[in-house]
Amino acid sequence: MKIIALYGGKSAEHDISILSTFSMLQAFYYDYYQVQLVHITKEGKWFRGPLLTQAPEAIETLHLNNETFEEIKIGDIVEENAVVFPILHGPNGEDGTIQGMLETLNMPYVGTGVLSSACGMDKIMTKHILQQIGIPQVPYVALSKVEWLADQEKVFEKCEGSLIYPMFVKPANLGSSVGISKADTKEELQAAIETALKYDRRIVVEQGIDAREIEIGVLGNDEVRTTLAGEIVKDVAFYDYESKYIDNQVTLQIPAEIPAEIHEQAREYAKNAYIALDGSGLSRCDFFLTSNNELYLNELNTMPGFTQFSMYPLLWQEMGLKYGDLIEELIQLALNRHKEKQALANE
Repeated sequence: MKIIALYGGKSAEHDISILSTFSMLQAFYYDYYQVQLVHITKEGKWFRGPLLTQAPEAIETLHLNNETFEEIKIGDIVEENAVVFPILHGPNGEDGTIQGMLETLNMPYVGTGVLSSACGMDKIMTKHILQQIGIPQVPYVALSKVEWLADQEKVFEKCEGSLIYPMFVKPANLGSSVGISKADTKEELQAAIETALKYDRRIVVEQGIDAREIEIGVLGNDEVRTTLAGEIVKDVAFYDYESKYIDNQVTLQIPAEIPAEIHEQAREYAKNAYIALDGSGLSRCDFFLTSNNELYLNELNTMPGFTQFSMYPLLWQEMGLKYGDLIEELIQLALNRHKEKQALANE
């Protein structure tokens, strides 16, 4: 069987996708699969690269060059006995756009479907859904570029009337700490809003709280499994993009040293959120845990990072599912989901 690895993408998280892909390519079972590289540029052009029969030795294998990559049309990836693995983060990757294209091409693919990808990517929609099923969240204000351009003072009144400093400002449709800023004053809030609006037309301003960051891995289609919690151990107030992916300053504690009842509560919330968003394949649920053991679900990531530093594969490793077996299970979940959809369509 051929695995078509889609990576790169039209997103500010393009480079993270390449890191995730290279890490995953070390773990595929090449006795059973060939892996076809398909690089999507930041401009949205598609290039087919080498067909791998073993793990690449260097990440440069994934970089575009004239000798091993050729530009293709999107439909050129269609073939029998193949599964698409979209190792794409952010907009135009895990927001339902690629998923909708793959549905149109009638190809099995790893991960959640169109609706759940779109809702999981959009922080505002995720918050609306979580609110409906009673999962606690930190106080927040949702804003749009239209509101900001129309009346900045009204936006400040809305934020400062509902929240207290510090606040965190985030683009609604990005991850990996891209475009996120902390604001301790009105001037910093203005700068943070303007930064976030460079990445998205809709943004979220959240109440900053003194909390630990707890994460739960989720896996499955109809039978949903969860991991124990892992913790991002912070020695600074906020980890930005460079801290996470360039400097590797993030320390992970797996499993997290938290009370057993908090573990169970987090796993239950993660499972319920995953089901509410109609998740399939995989997701990672991120929580805040205060010193009073108050638990808030921050977001649900439908295509979590798979780099050597990433929490998701390490969580499953702690549960006894090693990296290669995790990837194999994701492939089988994709095939099962596609088979079920085909059966429903033919009834």
